Amino acid sequence: LGILSVKDVPGYSALRQSLLCLAPRLASLPEEVKRELEDAHSRYNFGWSHGKEKLESGKLDMLKGSYYANPLQDVPTSNSSEIQRYPWYCGSNIWPKNSLPELEGAFKALGKLMFDVGLMVAYHCDQYVSKGIEQHEMQNLEKILVASRCHKGRLLYYFPAQDSTRQNNDSISSWCGWHTDHGSLTGLTRAIFSRDSVEVPCPDPASGLYIQTRSGQIVKVVFGEDEIAYQIGETTAILSRGYLCATPHCVRAPQGEEAHGLERSTFALFMQPDWDQKLTFPKEVAIHEKVALSNGVLTFGEYTEKLLNIYYDTKP
Repeated sequence: LGILSVKDVPGYSALRQSLLCLAPRLASLPEEVKRELEDAHSRYNFGWSHGKEKLESGKLDMLKGSYYANPLQDVPTSNSSEIQRYPWYCGSNIWPKNSLPELEGAFKALGKLMFDVGLMVAYHCDQYVSKGIEQHEMQNLEKILVASRCHKGRLLYYFPAQDSTRQNNDSISSWCGWHTDHGSLTGLTRAIFSRDSVEVPCPDPASGLYIQTRSGQIVKVVFGEDEIAYQIGETTAILSRGYLCATPHCVRAPQGEEAHGLERSTFALFMQPDWDQKLTFPKEVAIHEKVALSNGVLTFGEYTEKLLNIYYDTKP
């Protein structure tokens, strides 16, 4: 299926609630404050980002805002050449210490917990892959993730749908287009829906996260608010030589009159290799035809750079 959920994680529900309820407050900060929280040099991969990333259509994504940070390390490296080469990973976190001081602690606490649980998932991925490929060809995902300084959290806020933005919402990918994550594992919280910053049930059961299975079947993902979901990214497919497959997914916006003014808040943790981790692209894994490979080998930082060139107009 490409996705699983983990339940009964001590402390998770409270940490999820604490962080997700901050997303509407963050998005409603004055524009001049949010501009101070942007980092163009990192291709908007630290701090606040809105309207910078391209959608499936090639248009800029105005439907959601994001806040990016490394929940494990505020300063992943002090090496100036690394910071210059890979600013989207080697830069430093930006926190709204004056305008929303509680964000930092809530972001780090939830991100750390989801990372720890994700390492257990990585261990079982390794056990599964070890049964399918030769030992000398296998790279240990758990060890790679433990050693990495590249992990990135993303607090997402989907702006309230207005009448003008709901006209084309029949598409299953109306809130977030079909894509695969380029990291190793992505941890996901179940989203919170709200109206005027007050939590409400989602009025449209057909809305939410959808994935595509290996057989091409489209499946709506359903998991509890006290569960953490994990899905597979492209780097895991590369490291496992295609034995594990990246999970295509999208998000469908709620429809109907009751969806007017509805907000959606969620959090994703992208567990990723270090920027200098070498990736050998096997012929069994066909992803991103636009990405030119030099002898079939790129570092994770180089791979990310090529993808950012596709999805973002600005360069550092």
